[in-house]
Amino acid sequence: MNIVMPGERVTAIEDVAKGKRIILGPGLRRVNDTVVASKAGPLRHKEPNTFWVDNYQRRYVPARGDLIIGIVKAKSGDVYRVDIGGADTASISYLAFESATKKNRPDLNPGDLLYARVLNASPDIEPELVCVNSNGKRGKLGLLQDGFFFKCSLNLGRLLLRENCPALKALTEKLPYEIAVGVNGRIWVKAHSTVETVGLANAIMTLEQTGYSEIDKICGNLSDVLQA
Repeated sequence: MNIVMPGERVTAIEDVAKGKRIILGPGLRRVNDTVVASKAGPLRHKEPNTFWVDNYQRRYVPARGDLIIGIVKAKSGDVYRVDIGGADTASISYLAFESATKKNRPDLNPGDLLYARVLNASPDIEPELVCVNSNGKRGKLGLLQDGFFFKCSLNLGRLLLRENCPALKALTEKLPYEIAVGVNGRIWVKAHSTVETVGLANAIMTLEQTGYSEIDKICGNLSDVLQA
């Protein structure tokens, strides 16, 4: 396992970049013609050309397009203030919901959970959220009701959002459930009963210290955690 530190030049990626285009994920950045680590942790690689650094941080830095779970804090004029786990609260307009109008506003209260997408994110302005896709439809976004909410590392959030995540596939084979995962280190789950919901949350948390390469190995044991 190759561990990198902040400021360290990653020549292995530079060598790959000489022959093909590469994609740099979290924890890596370009400095002129070099690749430098911006976070400490194991260097990960996904074929054919994606690299990132696994970093078990909990401070979320918003980025455009991120799926997040936010907590409504207050209403201010035509917008709601939402805690997304970052340095600043985010805002979401009442018009950022499906079929919302001046007369048909969403009924949100402090403490409500929202599954939203980051529309704008910049160091100079507060993040802006939306609960609709590019077609104006809510899809899987919007108010999260009932269920169980818990926090995790940003690393686990990214792992669960990975396409065809084997952990979620393994859990689906054991019981039906609903889940919303935010890259800001927040997860919401809902099953048929309270016992199943808590068991589901416990099973997911067993993945907290699991890397991408080890996740397939422990998926077979998730049913034991559900039954515990």
